[in-house]
Amino acid sequence: MTAALKLTDLSKTFYLGGTLFGGPTGSVKAVHPITLTVEHGDTLGIVGESGCGKSTLARMLVGLLNPTTGQIEIEGAALDNADPADFGKRIQYVFQDPISSLNPRKTIRQIMEAPLKRLHGMDKPERNKRIAEIFASVNLREEFLDRYPHEFSGGQAQRIGIARALAANARILILDEPVSALDVSIQAQVLNLLADLKSEFDLTYLFISHDLAVVEAVSDRIAVLYFGSVVEIGPAKDIFRAPRHPYTKLLADSAPVVGRALKAPEAKDTELPDPLNPPPGCSFAARCAYASERCRTEVPSLSESNGKTSVACFHPLGND
Repeated sequence: MTAALKLTDLSKTFYLGGTLFGGPTGSVKAVHPITLTVEHGDTLGIVGESGCGKSTLARMLVGLLNPTTGQIEIEGAALDNADPADFGKRIQYVFQDPISSLNPRKTIRQIMEAPLKRLHGMDKPERNKRIAEIFASVNLREEFLDRYPHEFSGGQAQRIGIARALAANARILILDEPVSALDVSIQAQVLNLLADLKSEFDLTYLFISHDLAVVEAVSDRIAVLYFGSVVEIGPAKDIFRAPRHPYTKLLADSAPVVGRALKAPEAKDTELPDPLNPPPGCSFAARCAYASERCRTEVPSLSESNGKTSVACFHPLGND
């Protein structure tokens, strides 16, 4: 069966400055070449510190940013240079802030109708029928359709955001911190809703979050990003219980756990490297307690380390 999503050497470089008659004065590699596959019906969790490239990667996947190199394939179709409408029919984005992601000048009905008209060319009766079906799926009343975004709570607004993504009939949803702006009790409701929708509509998810417990609970596999690169990827049940990369262990140890005292991370340095002056070799070497001279001069490639997890490290944990 064809994979739902396949990335091949996908990268993004932002070029800085530039003179009147010259080229750019510098560049930042926000995402280094990434190659990975997401199988149909899976949930891939994507984690990492702020600035590691998660949102840049997500925006490339939905066509909001053009990749510098590489190719995006959805169900076997290459979309890296496709018409934006082709992206919209196959993959959709659910934003972190549910209120600001909805146009405040339009009613919910107008917001919901936009993808149905522009992507699928539906007439009014078809749109009304489709919207009613989607609203029922996300447990919202149809009377909400004639209201404006500011009239809703965060949880209701996020359900509307999810409904808008479903209206495009996409098979893949990018969920960028979809519950981080919500109260804890509402988070559980939205996560349960996402699980039900995945089964009902046969969806594939990419779930981006800082909350490691949430990512572990909802994901089949997890990709750990650091400084624009995937440094570890594997089954969700293994990534944080038996991390192979020192950075993954740092993330796991830093996450608050009930009954466990908080402690400072063991990394030598708590800051990401300077993107304008990236270090040679492994970008995590300055923070790693296990770094050797090889780590400071060579860049490790992502390779299978134990039959299940792939890790980009010369000294993966658990080899003792």
